[in-house]
Amino acid sequence: MDLVPYAIPFFFLAMGIEFAYGVMRGRNTYRINDSVGSLFMGTLRTASKLVLIGLGGAVFAAIENHYALWRMDSGHWATWVFAFVAYDLCYYWNHRIGHERQVFWASHVAHHQSEEYNLTTALRQTSTGFLLSWLFYIPLFLVGVPAEVYVTVASANLIYQYWVHTEHIPKLGWYEWIFVTPSNHRVHHAQNDIYVDRNYGGVFILWDRWFGTFQEELDEEPCIYGIRGPLHTFSPLWANLHIYVGMVQDAWRARRWRDKLHVLVARTGWRPEDVAARYPREKTNLDDFHKYDPQVGGAVSAYALGQLLVVMAVGIALLFIPGLSWMTNATVVALMLFTMVCTGHWLDGQRVLNLEIARLVLVAAAAWLGWQAGFGLLLAVSVAAYAVLNLLVLPLLANAQLPALAFARK
Repeated sequence: MDLVPYAIPFFFLAMGIEFAYGVMRGRNTYRINDSVGSLFMGTLRTASKLVLIGLGGAVFAAIENHYALWRMDSGHWATWVFAFVAYDLCYYWNHRIGHERQVFWASHVAHHQSEEYNLTTALRQTSTGFLLSWLFYIPLFLVGVPAEVYVTVASANLIYQYWVHTEHIPKLGWYEWIFVTPSNHRVHHAQNDIYVDRNYGGVFILWDRWFGTFQEELDEEPCIYGIRGPLHTFSPLWANLHIYVGMVQDAWRARRWRDKLHVLVARTGWRPEDVAARYPREKTNLDDFHKYDPQVGGAVSAYALGQLLVVMAVGIALLFIPGLSWMTNATVVALMLFTMVCTGHWLDGQRVLNLEIARLVLVAAAAWLGWQAGFGLLLAVSVAAYAVLNLLVLPLLANAQLPALAFARK
């Protein structure tokens, strides 16, 4: 049983509490553009699972039915304890390799792009993890963990990780020695030299202590969040694809075939020497760090929040409406992604009126097609009304003040 959809209301309640607490303490860790970007990523990840079909499920089913050494009893408490602990060990190695090897980092990097650290960061998830991450969980099926147990403990592991994405909880004494906490996970999200590639555990920090990847949070070294190759956009499409694109470019430009192939399996950050010399990439200067924070004004920010609410509502609805066809889900997810990309460009300070008009034409067409397909007049009218409302807002966006990219000093 996947527990995550049922935890969604508690996720948002906790965000509200964290935001209010930060404001009251004079230490607010939320920015509209950053939070919208992170929640877009989480919504896209959740909705895209209805469309993107990976090999993982088929491989797991084949192993469970034909190649497992034995089948554990899902009715016995020991099965659940074993599965919960063993899953976290597999997660540790999945997470560690996700940082240490380039092709795996390409799918994991999305979670680390936020330059703030709050509960929205927890929901900033990749939509391409289905490609390879399943490889690390094959051992669980080989030793007989039932599929229903796997799904439940995996979702419980993910839910546990939510609360550790906050700056407001200090170190927790003895608990720090056994479990992942906000303090040791802040280290994991920091790009400081001393903190990079540390603290990979999901629930248990014991793995990091045993395998030599633990680093304590230091009072004299405040965490600087984000990635060394700054993203500089709130578009979820580029956030998911930029490392893949960089790898393809490096492989194409490299002169030696050995380098072209090595790009895929190299340690994260490695580039062919000739390519790095001809096409250097920007790296964050931590001695003079600036957060990416284009100053776009209230109209664009309000528009972004409105789009976020609509996209999240649609994404949640997809999870709970039974019987929708793959094509219907794919169409809706594509329109959601288009909306997120347009909104991301506005938050970047770009005036993308042509893209917006194209988006609204497609939304109106989807409303008409939905009505023709028998989805109901009320739904078609609601979608059409959304398109018309957006059209009425466009003049405000056209006249919004969009200065050159500005950065807020850390």
